Amino acid sequence: MAWHDHAARLAAGVTPCGSRWRMPVATVPRHQFVPRWWDTPAGAVYGTWELHDGPGDEAAWLAAAYRDQTLITQVAGRHADHAHSGDIVAGRPTSSSTLPSLVVRMLRHGEICEGMSVLDVATGSGYSAALLCRLLGDQQVTSIDVDPYLVDAAATRLSAIGFHPRVMTLDATGPLPGEYDRIVSMVSVRPIPATWLAALKPGGRLVTVIANTSLILTATKTADGGAEGRIEADWAMFMPTRHGGEYPPRLNELYASARDQPGEHVAQGRYPVIDVGGAWELQSMLEVVAPGIEHRYEEGQEGQRTAWMLHADGSWARAAATGSDIPTVHQSGPRRLWDILDDIRTYWLMNGALPLRGARVFILPDGVIRLWRSGWKKVIR
Repeated sequence: MAWHDHAARLAAGVTPCGSRWRMPVATVPRHQFVPRWWDTPAGAVYGTWELHDGPGDEAAWLAAAYRDQTLITQVAGRHADHAHSGDIVAGRPTSSSTLPSLVVRMLRHGEICEGMSVLDVATGSGYSAALLCRLLGDQQVTSIDVDPYLVDAAATRLSAIGFHPRVMTLDATGPLPGEYDRIVSMVSVRPIPATWLAALKPGGRLVTVIANTSLILTATKTADGGAEGRIEADWAMFMPTRHGGEYPPRLNELYASARDQPGEHVAQGRYPVIDVGGAWELQSMLEVVAPGIEHRYEEGQEGQRTAWMLHADGSWARAAATGSDIPTVHQSGPRRLWDILDDIRTYWLMNGALPLRGARVFILPDGVIRLWRSGWKKVIR
């Protein structure tokens, strides 16, 4: 299969001129790591996935594999390798081959140099491990994932192109084997696993994303066993760590009760309805301040916009309005979730920005994260 020109074009598009990552991207056959994948059919509701078989259509396979896009490889614990032509599944993605530009950005944040040992957290398809092997050599790379099939499949595909890193089935939040100069995670966490800090060599650097946010955190290990760094002026979204085949179910019962019924408290909001899940910076700030909120959003044919906020503690909010009108907000439960959101939007308007990106990061040896910027402080446990 003539894939080299495709890989070279991808490399030119996702790495700056002179980057040490250009050669690995240009010489690693990404298509071999995603022979099958799931994609949402045209016109279907997001959350419905249709199987795509690469060998069955080589032109489409090359086009997908060497486009800068994420390819979903597992949905609700069902891997595309185990599906059949025409299969359609529903559920939440549980593994993917991350878009190459984001893989490269995370590796660049790692400041990885020749001779360093690197722990690649969340093996996934094995593509990021392959890039590391191409740059550093097999002996410098360890890759871990919680899913035994993902580990086995990735190890087989890595071996097929001549790479033999250490690939292991492990819970990323548990004990880790060995010590590393760098830990780069393609899965999000909250807080930082204490075992990562223990596995970092003195002066070692870690790169990850805070779970359910778009916040990329980089930090260097300090003498007390913690780490210091910052929230980068960059964006990423990764699946959070999981401990079984699937993620916990969504709050469907609470949504059913919140969808149309009156709330205990009814008032006007301060700002127009917004799709919080699509507003990454706003959603990230909300997750830092009030973690665990689930979002739903709909737009009607007449310009009606409705947003729901749900939390496992029983709190919910529903805001509805037309276009940019001020919404009527229904809220129930122990907390007023929409008020928390509006307080964040007020802070944004009064200060011109949210205090997240560029914030200093102090990580305690137990993994607790402290954020600080210009007098604003927050602890993430």
